[in-house]
Order: sequence, then structure tokens, then C-alpha cells
Amino acid sequence: MNAGITSINHVALYVNDLEAARDFFVTYLGATANGLYHNPTTDFCSYFLSFDGNTRLEIMTRPGMEDRPKPFARTGYAHVAFSLGSAQAVDELTARLKADGYEVLSGPRTTGDGYYESCVIALEGNQIELTA
Repeated sequence: MNAGITSINHVALYVNDLEAARDFFVTYLGATANGLYHNPTTDFCSYFLSFDGNTRLEIMTRPGMEDRPKPFARTGYAHVAFSLGSAQAVDELTARLKADGYEVLSGPRTTGDGYYESCVIALEGNQIELTA
């Protein structure tokens, strides 16, 4: 039976340094962060980051999380892609991230299926994709 899903409400990402992750998405991708949520019983903390349109990313942390390596090809969620609106914006942000010390895995380039993109290891080993 079709559940009538029309969109993804948000994607969530566990991080070690919540403030640094928030600052990354605000600084480089123009996110707006809500106020910090903190559950004093579990010490869980999170921010919801909002982007243009209805796109939201929840970043979360809690004490004692296991931080496993994040190889490029693995099962599970591989990356989050952000549409920047133009090839020029992809080129500029990729260059800025590279100049600021982030690892560029690929691109900017046009892929075989016609996307203009770059892939960057953004924070804590997590990959993001920047698309036109």
C-alpha cells in the first residue's frame, strides 16, 4: 500500500563536535540553525538546520558514541547532496572548501549521467556532494 509520502522531512547526521558541524553548514551552505535542543536525561543534543525551500538537516551528538571509519564505498548512507544552483557556484564553493583545507574527492565535473558536481570530505569524514 502506498503511504502517500511526498517528500523527505529531514536527514539526520551524528557528529562529535556539534558546534563545529553547525558552523560548517551555516558558513559554507547558508543553513539557518534553530536553538540547541538538549535532553538532560540522555545528554542528547541537536540542531535542526534549514536551507532554502523545505530542506532540513538534523545534526546530533551524545556522549560515548562510537566513531568508526567512513570509507568511500560502504553500505549505508553515502553522502548528502546540496544543490547550489549553478556550475559556477559549485566551482567557487569547491575552491573555497579546498583552500580551507577540506579534501576534494572528485570534481568539479560533469558526470556520465549529466550532473555537474564535486564531492568533498566535509567534516568528521562525512562526504557531501555539491551539485549545480
